[in-house]
Parts: sequence; structure tokens; C-alpha cells
Amino acid sequence: MPYFNIVAATTENTVITEYEPVKVRSDSYQSEAELEKEFIRMLCEQGYTYLPIHSEQELTANLRTQLEALNDYQFSDEEWEHFFLESIANPNEHIVEKTRKIQEDFVQVLKRDNGASKNIILIDRKNIHNNSLQVINQYVNGKEQGAEYDNRYDVTILVNGFPMVHVELKRRGVPIREAFNQIDRYQRESFWTGSGLFEYVQIFVISNGTSTKYYSNSTRFNVTKTAANRGKKEKTSNSFEFTCFWADSGNRVIPDLIDFTRTFFARHTILNILVKYCIFTSENMLMVMRPYQITATERILNRIEIANNYKKYGTVAGGGYIWHTTGSGKTLTSFKIARLASKLSYIDKVLFVVDRKDLDYQTMKEYDRFEKGAANSNTSTVILKRQLEDPEAHIIITTIQKLATFIKKNPVHDVYQKHIVIIFDECHRSQFGDMHTAIVRNFKKYHIFGFTGTPIFAINTGNAKNLQLFTTAQTFGDHLHSYTIVDAINDKNVL
Repeated sequence: MPYFNIVAATTENTVITEYEPVKVRSDSYQSEAELEKEFIRMLCEQGYTYLPIHSEQELTANLRTQLEALNDYQFSDEEWEHFFLESIANPNEHIVEKTRKIQEDFVQVLKRDNGASKNIILIDRKNIHNNSLQVINQYVNGKEQGAEYDNRYDVTILVNGFPMVHVELKRRGVPIREAFNQIDRYQRESFWTGSGLFEYVQIFVISNGTSTKYYSNSTRFNVTKTAANRGKKEKTSNSFEFTCFWADSGNRVIPDLIDFTRTFFARHTILNILVKYCIFTSENMLMVMRPYQITATERILNRIEIANNYKKYGTVAGGGYIWHTTGSGKTLTSFKIARLASKLSYIDKVLFVVDRKDLDYQTMKEYDRFEKGAANSNTSTVILKRQLEDPEAHIIITTIQKLATFIKKNPVHDVYQKHIVIIFDECHRSQFGDMHTAIVRNFKKYHIFGFTGTPIFAINTGNAKNLQLFTTAQTFGDHLHSYTIVDAINDKNVL
């Protein structure tokens, strides 16, 4: 029996709980033009505004209007020209710098005509519904902007006027890899041209109607805009293998464009993905989370919130476990959970607990890759003690052995009264004994979560009482989400 019986749940989950496919299928539309028209109609039905924009001049004018509305401020022509050239379309900035502006440096400083400074936000990351969503199609980019060829893009989603999601469609029967290759060509030939506004694209979607996938603009380019080498780029990472299917929270894939549009392009979903579930790594790579990773993250955050409201922290009811198969990106999921949980006003610290010394270093390296300096690791119990006492150390990576030693040496400590989230990576059986008991006995306000690829059920605990084996549910609480090897095979996502 689950610990909480929720009568009413929010409809704002990023990943839909269970999706029932609509009767109208994408194969009702034979040509690419028909499919595009229906796709845009559905977006408008979901609250997007269609704009007949086909040139850079129109795109720039709309961007100004959207930023003015978002910031409740009217630029003078001089202010806009300076702000646009310095902060938005700086010729020395490309994909990496522009991605950083959307993901991290989304507040830019405007120098006003009177000499004063004003903060201009490019995207509202706190209240996502303050952002505007518009859709354009058949936008022409190329020769007029200095490229060798003219390119005509299918459909682009504008967020506050910035092209942030680009969709390339193919007619039914054409492999979607062709749409992927076309986007690859656009990146080489024209996204960088003119003011380079299409370098703000964060997510690509490719579809032939019956099969639809998405992926992040993870490519890093060194772009040379000199006359001799115009458009020459050194590509460091881009692969069709990084594309992934969208799914509901039961891991049922949603490949049809009609169904994909109703779920992935729901306003709260696409905006949440852009502002919460993209990770810009310390290696300047943009990663977008897969649906099962997003679901696990939201299930844990939801459990923390409900358990806090019901004062169920410090009990098994305040936690739960995630069953995700090996190779499915558990470290990335745990990192995002740790980051979001550490920002909750009532949470003092997040402890990420691993089982072996080498895994401790490996996890720290992984966390550092996602965001340099976001977490603190420790080589000794002395350092762990210092970090637990440091109010600025919000995320701490440690081994269960160090944590157990800390508890043994410090039977009385202020940290036991703090509100703490404890996440166990790979719930090995060694964690189900004395050390685990000591942790839950000493900490008073904890939420404890376990990630495992091999949960222990009642059927495989056996009769070895001396090993103090408990089921994963007995130790961690409710089973919050699964992504098994079967799901990974169905998803063509076996790493």
C-alpha cells in the first residue's frame, strides 16, 4: 500500500501520467505541407500565436516587442540597437555563449539613455507562464544574410521572440534521419548567418508524422565568419544516437506527431523542459533529459513536498525508491533532483550517498561535468563534518562508510536536527544493515530515496537473517518510478 493516497494531483506534471492516443493519426495527412498545416493548427489550439514572419527584419522587430512585454519596458531605438548588438546578437558570440544566456545568464544589463542600468530578462525561469509562445514557418535564411545557399526552415517555436525549438518535418514514409541530416546541414550553412538568432535554438524535433523524436542542440561549433572561411565550422559532437522518443510516465512511447504535439508541446511541458530539464554542462554541452528522468525527478520532488506538508519526514513514508536500469543515466537524474531539492526553502542539505570509494570520486567527476562546483565531495570524515556544518555546502557527495563513521564519532550533532534529503545511489545490500539503521536513527528530519537497477523484493530476501536483508520498499518506502531493461529495449535506449 502506498503511504499517501492523493485525491487530486496537479495537471502541471511535465510528463503526462498516461496518454490515450487520439483517433486522428498523422497518417491522415499525406503531404509534408498538410502535416505542417495541421501541426501549426494544433499548436495554436494549445495557446501558441501564429506569426507570418519570414525574414530576419520581422524576426528582430518581434523579438523587441516580446522582450518589451516580458520586462514591461519600452526600449528607445538607441537603447534597443545597443542592447541587441551587445547582448543578443554579438558577432563574437555563438551557440555556446547564446545557450549560456538562456540557461544561466538570462538576466542581461541594459544601459539606458539616461546612463542608468536596467536588468532585462530574456526568459522568465521562475514563472514559466509569463513567457510568450509563438510559431513561425517557412522562414528563409541564407544568401541575404551572407550564406552560400538559401535555406527554408519548416516550423520554429519562438519563446519571447527567440527561436528556441526548431521542428523539421518529412512526409510519411521518409526516414526521420533525413530530417536530422537536414538540421545538421542548416547548422553548417545558415543558422549562424545574419544576427545568428537561430543559434539560440535549444531543442530540435524531427518527425515524419508516424515517428517523432527530440534532442538538444548539443553541437559545439567553432565558427569562422571571415570572408575566406565563411561558415566553416568544426563540429565536436552531434549524433543521431542522441535523439530520443517522448513517452508518458508509464514509459509508453508517443511517436505519432499528433500525439507528440498534444503532450510534448503542451505549454507547461515545453517551457518546463527548456528552463528546468536542460542541463548546460561545464564542458559547454547542452543535455536534455529523457521523459523517464523527468518523471523520476518530479516524483521525488513531489514526495518531498507532500511529506513535508504532512510532517512525514523522518519516516519511511517521507521517501521512496526509483528503479531505473543500469546505463539509463541515473547520475544525471540524481544531479537534477539534488539541484532542485537544494533550492527548496525548507531543505537545509542534500546528501548523495554512494557505496564505494572509487564511486565517490566517479560521481563527483560526473556532478562536476554537469555543473562545476555544484557539489562538495570529501576525502575524510573530518572534511565531511566540516561540510555538514557549513551552511553554504548545499549538496554533499559522500560514501555510506564515511557517513556511518561520522555518526559513530558524533552521537550528538546539530546536523541531525536539520531538514535533509538523502539520496542513495545503487542501493546495494551493504546499505541495508547496521549503517543504514544508524543513519535513520540519528537524523530526525530526513527524506530518504534510493536509486537502484536491481531492487530487492520479498521473494529474493531469502532466510539469511544474519545479513539483515530487507526489501527495497521496507528500507526506502514507496516505489515511485520504474524504467527497466525492457523499457530501455523498447525505447531503443540500451547504453
